[in-house]
Amino acid sequence: MSADGTARTVRLACIDSAALPLFDKSPDGVRRDGYEPDAAKLVFDRIGAEIEWVMVPWEEMIPAVRRGDADAVWCGQGMTEERAALVDFTRPYAIFNETLIVRADDPARAPEDLAGRRIGAIANSTNMKLAETFPDVELVSFGASDDVFGDMIEATRSGAIDGFVDDDVVMIPLANEDPDFVEAFTVATGNRWGVGVAPGNDALRLEIDEALAAIVADGALAAAWQKWMPLLPFPLGQER
Repeated sequence: MSADGTARTVRLACIDSAALPLFDKSPDGVRRDGYEPDAAKLVFDRIGAEIEWVMVPWEEMIPAVRRGDADAVWCGQGMTEERAALVDFTRPYAIFNETLIVRADDPARAPEDLAGRRIGAIANSTNMKLAETFPDVELVSFGASDDVFGDMIEATRSGAIDGFVDDDVVMIPLANEDPDFVEAFTVATGNRWGVGVAPGNDALRLEIDEALAAIVADGALAAAWQKWMPLLPFPLGQER
């Protein structure tokens, strides 16, 4: 509750995209399913606040927090130096590796197999940083869409690009369930995801940190992870 007795609401910026098991497209702009919404609810239930999701394109999430249109970004934010210069990050709530998906008839299985191919990734993402290390590829940036993950899937399916990089959690189910695609390879990048708050908003950052520590310690976050991602080991202990 807030000081005047009304229900406290925290506004979280994220894209509205179909990217299970992380999150699915919202049916009404309010409700959300997936690991990230479940983890956020665990945190803010413990804090005693309701969540309002602020749905914006990928590249608008951090600007929305800096403008004050949202209180935090909770949406697959790898804690890079560039992002840490724009928002203050909490401790991680997830750690993932990164995978390249290609069409099923593509024999590429290593970075050195990719010469001459068009490889996509979300603009200014940790995935794009990894793609930039692949030798002799043509990089294709994706952004400015509410469903950028779906855009990359369809671009690969159509042949507009030859493959794309994203985090293993959303890529492995795609490779296993859609016969048009295959996992080319996964790189063990240990990409730590955190919640980004406006610079200097230490009160909210520390509240989230304390709640995250509590739900890691009591097993609640591990249970949410197991519910949505049973094939991936829960990666978090008590580390900052």
